[in-house]
Amino acid sequence: MSQSRFHAVIADDHAIVRAGLRSALETPGTVEPDGIEVVAEASDGLQAIAALRQHRPTLLILDVQMPHAGGLEVLVEARRWSPETKVVVLTGVSSIGKIGELVASGVDGLFSKSEDHDELIRRLPNILRGHRHIAARFETMLEDASDVPILSDRERQTLNLIVSGRSNKEIAETLGISAKTVDRHRTNLMKKLDVHSVAQLIAYALREGLIDPSVEL
Repeated sequence: MSQSRFHAVIADDHAIVRAGLRSALETPGTVEPDGIEVVAEASDGLQAIAALRQHRPTLLILDVQMPHAGGLEVLVEARRWSPETKVVVLTGVSSIGKIGELVASGVDGLFSKSEDHDELIRRLPNILRGHRHIAARFETMLEDASDVPILSDRERQTLNLIVSGRSNKEIAETLGISAKTVDRHRTNLMKKLDVHSVAQLIAYALREGLIDPSVEL
């Protein structure tokens, strides 16, 4: 294979998925005439962040359900350390809350693992050149639930720590903010999600798939 001008990191906790994606990306003519060089693979979120910082790839293909650091956390770090990287999420998640968060976070591509990968392969060249693509099934979900509240990064972090049983003081120490600010985030969460107790808040988060899998419950 001749030298490719595109480089990719693949982050997924399933080796068979990584292998299939690597083969498709690196094979000349499948996505790009010269192929796309895969410079690193990651099986968890921390590895993905480390690979991003080291390689600053053109493309990151990311699963949102991985150990140690969830996909949304990886996405935030990608924007911080490698803002030019095109982030494409390939996910098995189907909850409207999580899909809404991913779209609001500004992913460059969003595809379903339950669908054939042909669409992903077909759309990647345009994504690499600055276009955005959300799979039709996800667009339909969002249109049918246009009133689903979207949480900010800080609200999502606070929610995950509440679910894990942390107190306001512990959350404040973890996030480096004041307990008063944590309390404000908690209040905003309850208003946004229309719940009236921590138990209802946790139930909503679990039902809508808003819990980061790296959080210890």
